[in-house]
Amino acid sequence: MSTPQLPLPEHFDVNQVDKVWRIPYQERQQEALTWAAQHSIPPASEDDFRTCLLLVDVQNTFCIPGYELFVGGRSGNGAVADNIRLCQFIYRNLPQITKIACTLDTHTALQIFHEVFWINDTGEHPLPLQTLITPEDIETGRWRVNPAVVGSLNLPSQVPASNPYAWLQAYGEHYVKRLTEDGKYPLAIWPYHAMLGGIGHAVVSAVDEACFFHTIARKTQTHYEIKGQNPLTENYSVLRPEVLNDTDGEPIAEKNSTFLQMLLGYDRVIIAGQAKSHCVAWTVSDLLAEIQQTDSELAKKIYLVDDLTSPVVVPGIVDYTEPADAAFNKAADARMNIVQSTEPMAQWG
Repeated sequence: MSTPQLPLPEHFDVNQVDKVWRIPYQERQQEALTWAAQHSIPPASEDDFRTCLLLVDVQNTFCIPGYELFVGGRSGNGAVADNIRLCQFIYRNLPQITKIACTLDTHTALQIFHEVFWINDTGEHPLPLQTLITPEDIETGRWRVNPAVVGSLNLPSQVPASNPYAWLQAYGEHYVKRLTEDGKYPLAIWPYHAMLGGIGHAVVSAVDEACFFHTIARKTQTHYEIKGQNPLTENYSVLRPEVLNDTDGEPIAEKNSTFLQMLLGYDRVIIAGQAKSHCVAWTVSDLLAEIQQTDSELAKKIYLVDDLTSPVVVPGIVDYTEPADAAFNKAADARMNIVQSTEPMAQWG
């Protein structure tokens, strides 16, 4: 717990964190092995106190300027500054991080939060970043599910083969109502982002490099957790989709109990990533809900790193800074720890 921080390795370049590039893995492997020997870094399997660093959606689509959903925060450079500090945090605390787990927001075009899923009577689709679909929009017919997408969706087994569109229309209305009832964000139409197979889906190059360096130095495989592929629901939190059931209470998705148990198996869980107002906030909220249902004392081993995450801010359109801060304040009230990456981990308690 009192291990001193390490220096930064020579290959780390703060000026490359906002760029996408090919990592020289073979070179980094030898450097990591030499680094581990030089600094007497033991294998993670020898850790008595086990720490998991959970990185939420640290992907190009959210973290590289000019990409689909760059999280700038109010500063305009939020995710880049966060990732500079994140890489520094990983390198300086290599001996104290047992495992790094990366969530990967993973999407295809035909999903409920993308514009092509919805249509109006004139054949127009809702504009991304400018449209929130409400229950009133469905009831008045302003937006309806696009019938052209039905045949390409992998619908649940309970959907009647005779009229899948009627089921999907009813589900769309149920979905937006359920979001309101559960106190979730309204259904936002997002730009196409984190597209499976695309560059935006990949982990930020500098962060991926740090994770790989950690893997080799500590002999512990980085864990990658896919989320967000279900076409019928948003999936901000890695622990559960926004909606789990259809109009009849039949399941359309399920909680990620396996990943939850993996996280809670560690002595300390550190959470960072993007965006503070959405995927980080809902992951923290769901984690807290699960903890409170089992053992509220577990909250004390969760650490939220406030300078390694930023909220969604689109100037002139939306600013989610206050909801993001409220989510962290709620977590702190429940005895989760709010910390800064620049503070030595030994001082976290």
